[in-house]
Amino acid sequence: MQRMSENETSTQEYSLPSEPEYRYNAEMAQTIENKWQDKWEHEGTFWAANAKGELTNGKGEHANGASPYFVIDMFPYPSGKGLHVGHPLGYIATDVVSRYHRMKGENVLHAMGYDAFGLPAEQFAVQTGQHPRVTTEQNIENMRWQLHRMGLSFDDRRSFATIDNNYIRWTQWIFSQIYDSWYDPDYRRRDGGQGSARPITELEAKFADGSKPIPGHEHEEASWSSLSKAERSDIINEFRLAYISKSPVNWCPGLGTVLANEEVTAEGRSERGNYPVFQRELKQWSMRITAYGHRLIEDLDILDWPDKVKLMQRNWIGESHGASVHFQVEGGDSPQDMEVYTTRPDTLFGATFTVVSPEHALLRHVPATWPSDIPQSWKGGYSSPVEAVQAYRKAAEAKTAQDRVDAAGEKTGLFTGLFAVNPITGAKIPVFTAEYVLMDYGTGAIMAVPGGDQRDYDFAMKFELPVIYTVQPLPESGESLEDYRGKAPFVSHDGIVVNSDVESTYTSGDALSLDGLRVDDAIEKATDWLEKAGVGQGKTSYRLRDWLFSRQRYWGEPFPVVYDKDGLPHLIPDSQLPVKLPEVPDYSPKTFDPNDAESNPEAPLSRNQDWVEVTMDLGDGEQTYYRDTNTMPNWAGSCWYYMRYINPGDGQHMVDPDEYDYWLGPNHNASAGKSGGVDLYVGGVEHAVLHLLYARFWHKVLYDLGYVSSVEPFHRLFNQGMIQAYAYTDERGQYVPAAEVESHEEDGQTVYTWQGESVNREFGKMGKSLKNIITPDDMYATYGADTFRLYEMSMGPLAESRPWNTRNVIGGMRFLQRLWRNVIDENTGQVRVSDVEPDEETLKLLNRTIHDVTDEMEGMRPNTAISKLIVLNNHLTGMEEVPRSAIEPLVLMLAPIAPHISEELWSKLGHEDSLAHAPWPTYDESYLSQETVTAVVQVKGKLRGKLEVSPDISADELQALALAIPAVQERLGGKDPRKVIVKAPRIVSVVPAE
Repeated sequence: MQRMSENETSTQEYSLPSEPEYRYNAEMAQTIENKWQDKWEHEGTFWAANAKGELTNGKGEHANGASPYFVIDMFPYPSGKGLHVGHPLGYIATDVVSRYHRMKGENVLHAMGYDAFGLPAEQFAVQTGQHPRVTTEQNIENMRWQLHRMGLSFDDRRSFATIDNNYIRWTQWIFSQIYDSWYDPDYRRRDGGQGSARPITELEAKFADGSKPIPGHEHEEASWSSLSKAERSDIINEFRLAYISKSPVNWCPGLGTVLANEEVTAEGRSERGNYPVFQRELKQWSMRITAYGHRLIEDLDILDWPDKVKLMQRNWIGESHGASVHFQVEGGDSPQDMEVYTTRPDTLFGATFTVVSPEHALLRHVPATWPSDIPQSWKGGYSSPVEAVQAYRKAAEAKTAQDRVDAAGEKTGLFTGLFAVNPITGAKIPVFTAEYVLMDYGTGAIMAVPGGDQRDYDFAMKFELPVIYTVQPLPESGESLEDYRGKAPFVSHDGIVVNSDVESTYTSGDALSLDGLRVDDAIEKATDWLEKAGVGQGKTSYRLRDWLFSRQRYWGEPFPVVYDKDGLPHLIPDSQLPVKLPEVPDYSPKTFDPNDAESNPEAPLSRNQDWVEVTMDLGDGEQTYYRDTNTMPNWAGSCWYYMRYINPGDGQHMVDPDEYDYWLGPNHNASAGKSGGVDLYVGGVEHAVLHLLYARFWHKVLYDLGYVSSVEPFHRLFNQGMIQAYAYTDERGQYVPAAEVESHEEDGQTVYTWQGESVNREFGKMGKSLKNIITPDDMYATYGADTFRLYEMSMGPLAESRPWNTRNVIGGMRFLQRLWRNVIDENTGQVRVSDVEPDEETLKLLNRTIHDVTDEMEGMRPNTAISKLIVLNNHLTGMEEVPRSAIEPLVLMLAPIAPHISEELWSKLGHEDSLAHAPWPTYDESYLSQETVTAVVQVKGKLRGKLEVSPDISADELQALALAIPAVQERLGGKDPRKVIVKAPRIVSVVPAE
């Protein structure tokens, strides 16, 4: 049997000979790598220089006007599982970019911190009783070593973790600034836009001087000072950007906490742990991110981000324009107001019923008995509306949000006993409740127009409700309403309005007729009428909900808030920050039944009464206060960490304004455009909504308040792909160790076995639970970090996912060995390069390579850059005397990708200083030939790639380029081909070894 190769960790068949004495092999690679990593650390080679202060470069110099370049990876969570070979793809890519920009003469800030609050450490604490800080710090140390061993060019002085007390202090400080702010839609910002966060004191001043009506007191003589503290606090709470809400939330008993909408999957389960999520009404902290909805969409236009990420954010925010309409509701214990948001106010004439969420406050006012003359099907078999809505609500609460939405197809629902009055026609239409209407979407109420909406039509058919068509097809369409009547709704937006005319209206508005108008004109006219009649107004609405910011967990940042004896919140003074986490006897949530919708949360912090109850003087003398026992979500620390890299030891500022302007300001770098922010941000597309949306929101608040000078945090975003691998399951569906799986041919088919039993093969992500992990540590020991880096960068385009194949790693080692032999005599260890002038062919190839590799590095295409370096190296390998003027540029161009061997060779070539800051090679345009032809590359007669090459390319060079193509490497499986037929410059045909 043959051992499987795709996930193979054993490299016995690739063991490298230990002689000649000076041969480059895994042992020598590790010696070289440790040497240079120690030297870089000792000399501060990668220290970035700030504009002022204690953080200088390795020579003790400040930036002194040097062009800055800020590149970072998305904040990693230090998992106890450590890194596998899939994790470093983005880290190596940013390191390649960082090293390249240093060689261009730029002042590069490249650092790594740790997003250290998270559920895994807390869940481990629940299971073992070990404090999550212990686990987390151990994980950080392990990850820090793994990253260091990779040779990443971080400025380690700037490293930190979100659990550091100095970092927690500033996270709490930012929360305080958001809490003490409101969104003034009329304020003109410094960037020229309208609408901005402003200090809450400005709002209080407006209430005090009467320039802004006091909500709920518009028709009273009450002054701001005449209101009680509690009344003022409640009113201000409705404006704060960080506010206390009591509303339906996503309660996850399995995790013992509330989740934001973005943390719930489309199936209504928690992203972490896959537990059911239920709708519960709880008192929570929320952030008014919806106030920034339009700006979050609008400013995407100035960012250099992938289109798919921009689209994901636009869709998630879901901006729509329509009208808010008020219906008077009758039939209960007292008249009520019901607000409905609709994008089609022109269809009000066709609204024949309304539907509210089972959690809607309106259902507290249903009548005690059913109205007369209503169909039995409306009652759902219940004896009274009160009994019906209580039972229906309880049933809905026991379902996940997705289950409820899916139930829409079943057209469930029941009548509430209430009737809503159409504000235009005065018609009384029934109010139903249905579980597919969610309270946290819109207003929790909809007006139903079955003549223009399929779901409303289906609901109307089930409950025998009227259908009124208010739009008919255009005459030129060849259709009429008769084609739809009694069969289906007419849902097209493109039509002519009909059946929408009243001579007198129910409200005090003028008569209204929309008949004969196109839909868009009718929407505008209807909205105008609603506003003039005082029963509605034009409104922009968002799919995005305000951000639920409380978590009933231990392992997170405590809120810098206390409550007085009356339950009123107060900020803790900045001078008393940070509020540190106390010790608690038990880290687990009170209930841990993932299927119990009735389980209630108990925050672990509430178990330390000495911490919860605190005596302090907040301006009214010493009093007893009570701390908030919830903690912030882990997103809090990751919202602003990029700024803290500038100086994590700064005790006076969240970020120094001058340093911010240098590194992140709108004019800090020509590449940053008008958005400012980080020059290059690399991370997975899975963060397209959660992290990126939250970070942009916090950043814009800080911009409005004057703490930062750029409107966006991240100018350029790059999403790297995934490294995937094969995994294997036995007949029970359990995963087995991939490295132990064997294969053999049977009746022309490949059969996979583990311990003699057949297993199934699947292809996907790499993970510990899939038992197909290969660690960087394995690669360092077997090949060295440079070969590992080289392979990861050569596997294919960075933005695409690619399969891991350990057999192919050896190809990178062979390239480095050939390069080594071009410089070093393996028998003597002496440098063997010559000062001879290169011939014309070599000069043309060298300058073309410098030109092309520079272009590839600028475009973040290291895989194609490597291919071109291999061609140049192979060309030099065939020469009796290797010209110094050709090999040195090659070493410099390889340095960002394989830095250790490049440093060693550079040193042996007679250079005393590190090449980390050596000038990037330049090319002579007179040697560049613009004419190219297309060469096709085949494996077993099938097309596997195309190359644009010079018409006079040699057969050897074309062969080297062809064999470097990832698709070709994959099919060779790490072995040399049996035969390669080259017909330069047009065709390469590869025959793999059997």
